[in-house]
Amino acid sequence: MKKRYGRSFDNIQEIVSDTEWFFAEEHIDDSLRMKVDLSVEELFVNMVNYNTETDQDILIEMRCIESGIEVSLTDFDVERFDPTLAAEVDIDAPLSERTPGGLGLYLVLKMADSIHYQYKDRKSKITFTNSVQESD
Repeated sequence: MKKRYGRSFDNIQEIVSDTEWFFAEEHIDDSLRMKVDLSVEELFVNMVNYNTETDQDILIEMRCIESGIEVSLTDFDVERFDPTLAAEVDIDAPLSERTPGGLGLYLVLKMADSIHYQYKDRKSKITFTNSVQESD
């Protein structure tokens, strides 16, 4: 699946519906849906919130991989922001000592099996994978 979405939170429901369709169409293990939906939503929302210098649509691509799925979000005509270099969130710190922000990205980094960032010619692309883990 390869589709562009306008830079609006109103498109999140369409993204979730498209993900549901892709999972069904490609017979991807439904146990991965929550991780994928949460990760895509968080990354999409961050792009909309923080990459305000552009009005171009965000491209979302999904493809099957062995035992799972690979998802890419590409934002066009934006500044560099590598989520893999984001500061660690101290989840053990008391709420009064925490600074707002970063928790959603922290969760994405923890849930993904792998995450990769590319930036070239003002094009920012985040790719993550989720796979079904075999039990011992």
